[in-house]
Amino acid sequence: MWADLLPVGRMGSGGFRRFAWTAADMACREWFRGEAATRGMDVDTDRNGNLWAWLGPPGPDSFVTGSHLDSVPGGGAYDGPLGVVSGFAAIDALRARGCTPKRPIAVVAFTDEEGARFGVACLGSRLSTGAADPARTLALTDSDGTRLDEAMSAQGHDPVHVGADPGALQRIGVFVELHVEQGRALVDLGAPIGLATAIWPHGRWRYDFAGEGNHAGTTALADRRDPMLSYAMTVLAARKQARLAGALATFGKVTVDPGGTNAIAAGVTAWLDSRAPDEATLTDLVTAIAAQATERAGRDGVRLSVTAESETPLVDFPAGQLDWAATALGDPPRLATGAGHDAGVLARAGVPTAMLFVRNPTGVSHSPAEHADQDDCLAGVAALTELMVRHAC
Repeated sequence: MWADLLPVGRMGSGGFRRFAWTAADMACREWFRGEAATRGMDVDTDRNGNLWAWLGPPGPDSFVTGSHLDSVPGGGAYDGPLGVVSGFAAIDALRARGCTPKRPIAVVAFTDEEGARFGVACLGSRLSTGAADPARTLALTDSDGTRLDEAMSAQGHDPVHVGADPGALQRIGVFVELHVEQGRALVDLGAPIGLATAIWPHGRWRYDFAGEGNHAGTTALADRRDPMLSYAMTVLAARKQARLAGALATFGKVTVDPGGTNAIAAGVTAWLDSRAPDEATLTDLVTAIAAQATERAGRDGVRLSVTAESETPLVDFPAGQLDWAATALGDPPRLATGAGHDAGVLARAGVPTAMLFVRNPTGVSHSPAEHADQDDCLAGVAALTELMVRHAC
């Protein structure tokens, strides 16, 4: 399975570019359907584009596992796909154990978890749970100006029914997402797998700095209204404020208008990703960064607007599912994470949810250096299989 999936969306850097509703995404979906077919599983696509492969007829109290297949630009091989591959591998292990399921089992691939193309993460699960407004979501555009509803239609998915899907969620008795660890806590703990306890509150904010375009070679420094200066200071301010707060703040994407080497920028748009252990800290951090940016923009003669594009509150995974999984798996380490996941969206919507992490020896994620050793991946499959057997057999 891994070898078949690896070439899809592979870049020259060794990373991957699998954006939602692109040719690479469609190839991943075909791979998913093929793996389901070899196991005699029926596949359906729900109203939001999420893929479900069913072992047995869909029904209530199902054991559902899976993750996502899309990537960030230049992302690693494991973030998302490991959970889907492991779901199918657990089906194989289940059958090898001679288990005849008494409850339905499904492997799901949620669409557009990373939000790399349209700017909002976990779109498939957010729409399904009603956490995202359909009209606003379908109007999101990518860097080329293509709307989400246009992208869906271009790949043969009718967006007319996009939105909350309580029928799909009501089938889930328990959802278990397996994911490569995004950090190195399990390395330090000497454990191949861990259980997620919580997901930090996090969000994305767009900063639009509007200045005055002019000639780089003829405009005196005192006469400039350069938004790049305001932006540069904001990056530094975000780093300092995050360090003081014990939180995280990152400007990882920026566009410059007009983007000429010999031109003073007329405008700069940048995106802040910020995360913190609790909501009060995150709110204070984001407010402090915006305040410093506004003050500096005023001194530079630049206008600034800040727009919240997505905000996700703190998610605590349900104690019942956490204790159930810990008991079944011999009480592996428990970890909180700053990374968002579909499991967190479902947990916040009241779906019984648990999350497994597989050790990442590099501690690196969203990069080609992301990795998990085969023995640890197999330990993850074994853990997932055990939970599958306990719920469904």
